[in-house]
Amino acid sequence: MSPEEFRIAGHKLVEWIADYRARLAAGEFQVQSPAKPGEVIAKLAPSAPLDGEPIEAVFSDVIDTILPGITHWQHPSFFGYFPANSTLSSVLGDLLSSGLGVIGLNWQSSPALTEVETAMVHWMRELVGLSDQWTGALQDTASTATLVALICARERASGYSGAHGGLQSVAKPLIVYGSEQAHSSVEKAAVLAGFGRDNIRAIATDQNFALSGPALEQAIAEDRRRGMQPCCVVATTGTTATTAMDPIDAIARIARREGLWMHVDSAMAGAAMLLPELRRHWNGIEEADSIVVNAHKWLGAVFDCSIYFVRDPEHLIRVMSTNPSYLRSAVDSEVINYRDWGIPLGRRFRALKLWFLLRAEGTDKLRARLRRDLENARWLATTIRETEHWSLIAPVELQTVCVRHAPPGLQGDALDAHTQAWCARVNASGAAYLTPARVAGRWMVRVSVGAEMTERIHVETLWKVMQLAVRQ
Repeated sequence: MSPEEFRIAGHKLVEWIADYRARLAAGEFQVQSPAKPGEVIAKLAPSAPLDGEPIEAVFSDVIDTILPGITHWQHPSFFGYFPANSTLSSVLGDLLSSGLGVIGLNWQSSPALTEVETAMVHWMRELVGLSDQWTGALQDTASTATLVALICARERASGYSGAHGGLQSVAKPLIVYGSEQAHSSVEKAAVLAGFGRDNIRAIATDQNFALSGPALEQAIAEDRRRGMQPCCVVATTGTTATTAMDPIDAIARIARREGLWMHVDSAMAGAAMLLPELRRHWNGIEEADSIVVNAHKWLGAVFDCSIYFVRDPEHLIRVMSTNPSYLRSAVDSEVINYRDWGIPLGRRFRALKLWFLLRAEGTDKLRARLRRDLENARWLATTIRETEHWSLIAPVELQTVCVRHAPPGLQGDALDAHTQAWCARVNASGAAYLTPARVAGRWMVRVSVGAEMTERIHVETLWKVMQLAVRQ
């Protein structure tokens, strides 16, 4: 494709995306894709074409094949999983990153890539209220950031065993602690980092589904008694199921006393720290060793864009650095080489989509949108609380409302079946999209308010759809 051909096709594609977003705002699409398993791939050619096809044919298949297989995450009635806002200003930054086609191997391979990323980490650090002792780098997702954190914790606790015998040379098993409500990526990261599932402790939670400090202390004491070595604790602000807030200050005191690495998974709730009134949930955060905040969730950057903050970058570099001769340059002592701050050797120009977002939207507008979503979630929570047979399953700490409908006499497995059935009816209707989850052994439904285009009218309409669904 020549630059001129790209110009023509690019204009058409941008026009189509703009129209698509406008159609979403108008509620034109069903939120959940109606596609059945195998339906999309059946429409695709069995092999790649030998000769290039006209781009118009590709665009046609986008409409006929791809679009019917899309569940519309940017729809104003998308209340599933978590907000994954992809603001159009950030889309422009992502497009520019792809168009430039540069790769960050070291500073010299693309100076702007490194230095814009450094600036964006600094901007975000200020926006979420962290002190200047923090620095960091952009990772793809919180899953990768958590893996990096656990590898660093492992190395510090083992006397940097990776430089010699690895975990096979460690005398005592290293133990990782996290809430029983922690994200599944914590367990996965611990396994990939070599700890082993037998050395992961799921700590009990309190009545609000937050990690229990006394239970953590008890587990650490028991492991020490058994001759094991506590290594790391992962605290969560904004757990996946209920957005519960682990007590950061209490966990930090325990971690400091016991010599544990403390990683804070704030993938979802990190964006909320733009609001000074919510920073109480981060009391004690300055005692952590690492933090992850996803800019690609509620904040609005195009996926994938996670900020991994660390207090001690030299420790990170000691664990992650690689220095092949072909990547050395005369300015290495003066610059950051981000290949030494994470797992990949090369990196995309991810910072552009965050730079575009923050500059084009402005922090006042972003804060106003977050407060709008919080208020809409509180309205729904109050309405549910006041309605017979409906109940809230967890405190509404942020923008997620956890709800259950319990008709008289229905309980146990029958109530679970009812919960899953009415949630499925909401989704099948195409009017909205919700996700169920199990908490304390029983099913409930999560209403995650926070899509960029979601206004009060969409939440009010959802409530009507929910009420209708439980009566069917």
